[in-house]
Amino acid sequence: MADLFVNPRLTIPAAELDVSFVRSAGPGGQNVNKTSTQAQIRWNVRESGVLTDADRERLEGQLGSRLTTGGELVIASQESRSQAANLEAGRQRLAALVAGALHVPKRRRPTRPTKGSQRRRIEAKKRRSETKRLRRRPE
Repeated sequence: MADLFVNPRLTIPAAELDVSFVRSAGPGGQNVNKTSTQAQIRWNVRESGVLTDADRERLEGQLGSRLTTGGELVIASQESRSQAANLEAGRQRLAALVAGALHVPKRRRPTRPTKGSQRRRIEAKKRRSETKRLRRRPE
């Protein structure tokens, strides 16, 4: 099995991934009852040697509910009838999940209205006010 490319900064070595196959509940009819096609991929986030401390902390924060008590992230895939297809689907799901959790959203910089937009807003309010004033009964 090859290493798992997550993003340009992170590639998970194949040695850190524990893959097992179990009986599947997915499509396949009688084939499902006699073959182990569901792929389970386990990756220990806490003991991984490729993560920085900051990345590990971010992953544990983002994926905390999906981690086991031992710090393992478990992905199961059973969409297909074949082990190879389920393994590849699980690897892709793991890469997408880790990449999404490691993505740090860009901080929003608060902006202020421009002088021109403030001036246009005040002028529009004055025009509206004048229109309503002219509708009133004369005093």
